[in-house]
Formats: sequence, C-alpha cells, structure tokens
Amino acid sequence: MGAYIFRRLLLMIPTIIGIMAISFTVIQFAPGGPVEQVIAQLTGQADSADQRLSGGGDLLGGGGNDEGSKYRGAQGLDPELIAKLEKQFGFDKPPLTRFGEMMWNYIRFDFGESFFRNTSVLELVKEKLPVSISLGIWILIFSYAISIPLGIRKAVKDGSTFDVWTSGIIVVGYAVPSFLFGILLIVLFAGGSFYDWFPLRGLISDNFDQLAWWQKPLDYFWHLTLPLISLSLSAFATTTLLTKNSFIEEIKKQYVVTARAKGLNQRQVLYGHVFRNAMLIIIAGFPGAFISAFFTGSLLIENIFSLDGLGRLGYLSVINRDYPIVFATLYIFSLLGLAVSLVSDLIYTWIDPRIDFERRDV
Repeated sequence: MGAYIFRRLLLMIPTIIGIMAISFTVIQFAPGGPVEQVIAQLTGQADSADQRLSGGGDLLGGGGNDEGSKYRGAQGLDPELIAKLEKQFGFDKPPLTRFGEMMWNYIRFDFGESFFRNTSVLELVKEKLPVSISLGIWILIFSYAISIPLGIRKAVKDGSTFDVWTSGIIVVGYAVPSFLFGILLIVLFAGGSFYDWFPLRGLISDNFDQLAWWQKPLDYFWHLTLPLISLSLSAFATTTLLTKNSFIEEIKKQYVVTARAKGLNQRQVLYGHVFRNAMLIIIAGFPGAFISAFFTGSLLIENIFSLDGLGRLGYLSVINRDYPIVFATLYIFSLLGLAVSLVSDLIYTWIDPRIDFERRDV
C-alpha cells in the first residue's frame, strides 16, 4: 500500500501542473485583464464589465484596436504609465516566466497579494473559509445522515407505497434548483412577503459576542437554517437513489440468501453483511460530493443569502480579473480534490480488504 500511495502522490504533481497550465493559458486569452481595468478607471470609462465585453486586448498583445497600444482604451495615455502598470501586475515578463514563478510560489504555499484588495490571498481565504466550512460540513452531514438510512429503507420497501412517494418527492426536490428554492424561502420566511422569522444576511448576528454561551449555537444555526434547507433539497437526492440501487443489487446476491438461511434477521443481514459491500459505491462519490459542497454548490446560495464565502470570493475574483485569487483558489481546490480522492481509495481498502491497489497498474 505504501508504494501505491507514493505513486499516487507523484502523479499529483503533473496533474496539478496540467490543471494550472490549462487554466493559465485560457486566462491569457480572456479580454479585460487587470491592466485594462485600471486603464478603464483612469480614462473614466464605464463599468469594467462593459470594457471587458467590448473585446479588450489580451495581456499578451494582439487584441487592442488603439493605435500604438495593445490595450483597448489606452490611447492618449503615457506609455511609461502603461509600462508601470504592467510591471505592477507582473505582465512585463513572458508568460512562461510568470507561470514558472507562480508554480514555484504555490509549491511553497506563497499565494501573493490580491491585485485590488490590498491584502494577501491567504488572509482572504482564511477570512471567507468559515462560511464555506459551515455550509459544506453541515450539508455533507445532513445529506448523508438522511440519504443512507432513507436509501436503505427504500431498498427494503422496494415497490411499496413508501418507495413510490419518497421517490416522487426526491425527484421533484432534485429538479428544483437550490437557488430558486432559496428565493422561495426568502419570500416566505425571511421578510419577503409573508413571515420574517429568519435573518437574511451573514453567518451570525451583530451582537453575537454579547450573547450567552448557549445562545451562540442557536444564533449560528438560526442564520444557517434557510441556506442549509436550500442546499439540502437536492443534495441528498443522488445519494439516496444510489444507496437504494446499491443495496437492492447486493440483497439479490447469493451470500445474502445464505445469511438468511442461517437464521439471521433483517437487521443483521443488512448491517452485518450488505452494508459494507453496498457502501463502496457511495464512498466512490464522496470526493465529488465533498468538493461540490464546499466550493461549488454554494455559490448562488452565498449570493442569495449574502454569505461571504469562498464561492462568492472566487466568482468576484473572476469577474474583476483578480488573477492571484483566481489561481490560488483553483490550486487549493484542485490539490484538496486530489488528496480527497486518494483518501477515498484508502477507505476502500479499509471497508473491503479484498481490494488491493498494489496489484493494479497506475
């Protein structure tokens, strides 16, 4: 197993480099970079988004229409000022040099400073992390706590009225976008048109520090109630159906018939024999569910409920072309995803000792 772990760790290096290289290349062709953003402000142009959409030049050149400048909107500005801006943002160096320096810094977890926020990227990530952790962890806990028992129950009651009705509810819940359901919850319960029972902004109240110790967790979950309900609506649907189908497949196998023939009751058969085998496919989807819950699934929910987390930070960074934040968050998410995938494989061997990765070509 040690050799397998070592090979997987080695494979992470070219994988992460490939992800970053592709993203870096794509970014170079995206119009409206940091230099053009500053130029738009200096020349009094409208919103920077309009400047980007107008087809602004690439930072590598070849996109601008202004004579004597590779940046759209730079006509009339001192070339020395343009050169200072390029140096300030690091675009005075060739792309390969910039990419190499960036990867060398990222290996040492030195993510630099934001272009427009005047603070380090690592501090920004730490600042936004509590929101994403809160949403991600509780969504995973709730979804798995609901999905696995419900999926097992549906497998046991396959074809019954309970199975049919719960399947209908699950399909409807999965079909409704979480952000749309979040808007509905706001209208109903957050002062939209009916009741004003839940707060609409932030993770905690302004007077959180003055609350008693027992009031703080209540205040925390009071703020999280609507976002968690919005995300949970579709979060457990896939896992529930996957659990049900996996258990149904295992229940039909010969070893289950043999276990029942030995006099074992339903609970002993399900949790003593079927559970371990059926859960392998559930574990296979854990890395994707983990990454999705933490970094992607909550983007719209963060915006709707005014929660300032990593999803919103990454989105605003892309819009504002704040490249240090864009690349740093991508690097962190990719590295974490690869690590979780490795942990998932190791859990396989713990649940089912028959699985031996040492005999498999990598």
